Amino acid sequence: MTRNTTVDVALIGAGIMSATLATLLRMLDRRLRVVIFERLDHAAAESSDAWNNAGTGHAGYCELNYTPERDDGSVDCSKALDIAAQFALSLELWRALVERGDLPAARTFVRTVPHLSFVQGASDVAFLRARHAGLVRSPLFAALEWSEDPAQLAEWMPLVMEGRERGVPVAATRMAAGTDVDFGALTRGMIAALAKHDDVEVRLSHEVVDVARDGDAWRIAVRDLAGKREHAVRARFLFIGAGGYTLSLLEQTGIPEAKGYGAFPVSGQWLRCTSPAVIARHHAKVYGRAAVGAPPMSVPHLDARFIEGKHELLFGPYAGITTRFLKEGSPLDLLRSIGIDNILPVVAAGVGNLDLTRYLVGQALLSHDERVELLRRYCPTATPDDWQLLVAGLRVQIIKSDGRGGGELKFGTEVVTSADGSVAALLGASPGASTAAAIMLEVIERCFPGRWPAPARPWLRPS
Repeated sequence: MTRNTTVDVALIGAGIMSATLATLLRMLDRRLRVVIFERLDHAAAESSDAWNNAGTGHAGYCELNYTPERDDGSVDCSKALDIAAQFALSLELWRALVERGDLPAARTFVRTVPHLSFVQGASDVAFLRARHAGLVRSPLFAALEWSEDPAQLAEWMPLVMEGRERGVPVAATRMAAGTDVDFGALTRGMIAALAKHDDVEVRLSHEVVDVARDGDAWRIAVRDLAGKREHAVRARFLFIGAGGYTLSLLEQTGIPEAKGYGAFPVSGQWLRCTSPAVIARHHAKVYGRAAVGAPPMSVPHLDARFIEGKHELLFGPYAGITTRFLKEGSPLDLLRSIGIDNILPVVAAGVGNLDLTRYLVGQALLSHDERVELLRRYCPTATPDDWQLLVAGLRVQIIKSDGRGGGELKFGTEVVTSADGSVAALLGASPGASTAAAIMLEVIERCFPGRWPAPARPWLRPS
């Protein structure tokens, strides 16, 4: 593949979304010429990297923010059911790729780690009981266990129960077949498999600096950061999966569908356990309820992880304020994202979310001892010397125009496509990587209608 050529598909960003879309498209048509541009020197270095996300195979098993409580006390389980089905689809794809030899053994990127939801206090116990009753009606959640028995809970999560004050009602649900996913290892495996093909090129240390219409294609101006040179590639279809930089690149396309979006970055931090003895005692992902005013991504969890094959234990995330859209971004990212098409939604969303701003400021000002004090709600015997602070990945939440001059802050993911299907972009954060297969199948269905029969897994029957 030479410079200034025309390719069938160009993807910006070498994260889990681009890797998944490129993989699916190649399954459907092995003749497609594909190029992936990544501004950093290795794939999956930002949000997809294992240290930058929770690593939970988000299936709705333990994430309480996916099952909001209604005013009448009942629980809305619809989102959790949808996400569970979408994660099952991702698992199907990954198993198929392992069987085809396009991914290494599954154990290198996914492991079985039980998913638990833990609550304290009578009202939260009642909420969790109603949640459990609603979810177990679905075959996807039939194995979800429930317990209020302190002895049973101590078996499931000894660190959470040890040293806990007696007399306060507690309860938990457990899905023993939950997963921990190293999305960095998974993504790099998928990218490596793609790069083996002569008609797929992965260009690391290549930053896209401009996107513009060029007849029946998109002209993508790229800077080679290693060689300090610029060149251009034409692409008939363009996918923008550049994490926090997606919005600015999408705006460069000039498509009407890109107007009215703004961005709100939130930084994350973890406490990482440094004591092997403590780490060895915890083998679950234990999720609680988010604090009042906290964004959904800040749902606290005591999290058993396997990163690069090593057992780790994290607690968090602690949110903070940032103006960067990527860890390797610029402090001017937020300012540069505001323009004539989105200034009103951005201002309106800011005014309407002052409680969130105060929460983020408070989180940013926490001392180490204060962070450990929050940890003790989930690990009562935690000592400051056993934990160190790590900076996690950034999440850029969507601000979307309401069409009346206002704006709404969203915490999910959103696919934006042009009317002609020649460009697509993914905005937002959660649940993100876990639902990559379903989201990218949606992109294919919206951007390539009629080109292939409705995708029928497994797994997809290439032309």
